[in-house]
Amino acid sequence: MVVVDHRRTSAGFALLVVPDTTSAALQVAQLLVDELQQQRQPLGLATGRTMEPVYRALVDELAGWSSPARARLLGSWQSFNLDEYMGIGPGHPGSFAAYMAHHLVDPLGLDPARVCLPDGLAADLAAEALRYSRALAAAGGIGLQLLGLGLNGHVGFNEPPCGPEAGTRVVDFCPTTRAQNAAAFGGDPAAVPAQAITLGLAEIRAASRIVLVVTGAAKAPVLTRLLQEPPSPALPASWLQGHPAVTVVADRAALQEGPG
Repeated sequence: MVVVDHRRTSAGFALLVVPDTTSAALQVAQLLVDELQQQRQPLGLATGRTMEPVYRALVDELAGWSSPARARLLGSWQSFNLDEYMGIGPGHPGSFAAYMAHHLVDPLGLDPARVCLPDGLAADLAAEALRYSRALAAAGGIGLQLLGLGLNGHVGFNEPPCGPEAGTRVVDFCPTTRAQNAAAFGGDPAAVPAQAITLGLAEIRAASRIVLVVTGAAKAPVLTRLLQEPPSPALPASWLQGHPAVTVVADRAALQEGPG
């Protein structure tokens, strides 16, 4: 059983404080299960190291379900990922399509067609961004949007500076982001693609509900900024403050707190 300290921040977020990364993953996995049980809109999914334990916890949770119950829950699955690197396809191990296949599609037996991502090999990147945005809108928009928090304050790949009106588009990475994502490319930031297509803050903020997962001491400085600073283009995640239903799940390390 996860011990959760429920708080409300001055920025208007529901803050769920858990002891550690494992507890955060269990808490978020349960939120995803709850959403799937009443899913009326697609899930908005994220990738990266923060999400790996979350997806393991979700897979482990559903492994304990009976086959009929599991089939009912997963039969209506539809999700849209936040982003995909440009210039690499799903066969590249560093792509987010490969990440989703490894962490969710294969373990859960999902239909890959219902786990949507931008096409990283599209010839016309601007047209692909528009297509992806329109596909999401046609599906009814995001129900629950799962987010991580970048060290420079990005959500999705909305790099600073970024305003709340930014839509789905092609983005250029800053050096911090390429370094943060180098692990999937042999540890070499220069091997990380220079561009991606990302859902914009406009689509993220249009989600019915947002769950932001922040774990580890390395994220403490940017989480402090998010919880204390007013909205600003310099901190793209700060535009979440205007959303009526944001839950931040953070471990004590990210909040710079000792064991509770």
